[in-house]
Amino acid sequence: MKSRKYVGLLILMVAALLISSCGGVEEVSVAEEAPVAEEAPVAEEAEVEEVTLDIDCSQYSAEYAKGPNGEDATPASEVELTSEESAKIKEGNYTAALLWAGAGEWYNGLADGATAIFEELGIEIVATADAEFDPAKQATDVETSLALNPDIILTLVVDPVSGARAFQPAVDKGVILVFADNGADGYVAGNQYVGIVTGNHYGMGRGAADLMAEALNGEGEIGFIYHDADYFVTNNRDRTFYCTIKEQYPDIKIVATGGFTEEPKTEEVASAMLVQHPEIDGIYVAWDVAAEGVIAALRAADRSDVMVTTEDLGANNDLDMALGGNMYGKTIDLPYDIGAIMAKMAAYQLLGNEAPPFVVVDLIKVKKDNLAESWQRALNMQPPEDILTALEQ
Repeated sequence: MKSRKYVGLLILMVAALLISSCGGVEEVSVAEEAPVAEEAPVAEEAEVEEVTLDIDCSQYSAEYAKGPNGEDATPASEVELTSEESAKIKEGNYTAALLWAGAGEWYNGLADGATAIFEELGIEIVATADAEFDPAKQATDVETSLALNPDIILTLVVDPVSGARAFQPAVDKGVILVFADNGADGYVAGNQYVGIVTGNHYGMGRGAADLMAEALNGEGEIGFIYHDADYFVTNNRDRTFYCTIKEQYPDIKIVATGGFTEEPKTEEVASAMLVQHPEIDGIYVAWDVAAEGVIAALRAADRSDVMVTTEDLGANNDLDMALGGNMYGKTIDLPYDIGAIMAKMAAYQLLGNEAPPFVVVDLIKVKKDNLAESWQRALNMQPPEDILTALEQ
């Protein structure tokens, strides 16, 4: 037995000498061949870590959101004027101002819808303005328009806090205020303003989630880029998207999230997501213009495989959709209808009629196959020629 031990010891000593004479070459070989074969299956089977945000999804299960002061939603179809009421308003020689938070196709739709109704009612538009999302500029726009003594102001406030201050001079003068989308802090419908007209933002968030699920065939990993601000409309859209994915599409995992307050920053957010989570199959973005940065990031990274969903129409991303690019689909409200209903709500006030405090218009799920007709329905216009050309290819 001892002789066998000595022989074994001798063999081990010889082996040790051989290994030491080979130096680092053997170590590289061992490092390359070591546990890779055994650990690879573990990596493949590892669960993708899903991100969970502090959102109470029970608040976003209703068909419609409530207004900022808890008002129940009224369908836009219930806001109408009789021919007699219209004739009475024409006798008043009233004037109006259109003071928007921003510019673009969506705002053009608002203005066109309002203008069409005001023309029917003989109401002259004496001022229009785009605040460029600048609270100070919006306050100046209000002051400038008040010098023209409008009877009516239709507006979308830049934000509820600054909006309350900016429009107080109009309230003090007894100007009829009608809001799109958001209210102003401390304002109550029927007191400082007539009412709010907006889209079905719960429905839009759900629709964007449905489109994402369709784009990914019901499974995959996605990024979630949301508006990181206290903003009634975008908060409702974003959170309903999030909750719909979590509750209705268990095989789709939200693996990365990022907030933004400035639209150009979304390109940076998306680029970081792609580096940290190359497994991403799709990205949701809060609205169309903000999604332009995401599309740019995907192009820069050569990621034509990543699908994007968002809300609202916009020429640049809609051209990408028409060409079969990253933009898979959108949910949209109907800005032309919103503007028209806002004008009718102002007319209610002129007549002394009680207006509903919170009015909701319909929505459309938009993909390449209904893109052109969606522009016509939402904006009362054809899409740009380059989009029409791309759709014909």
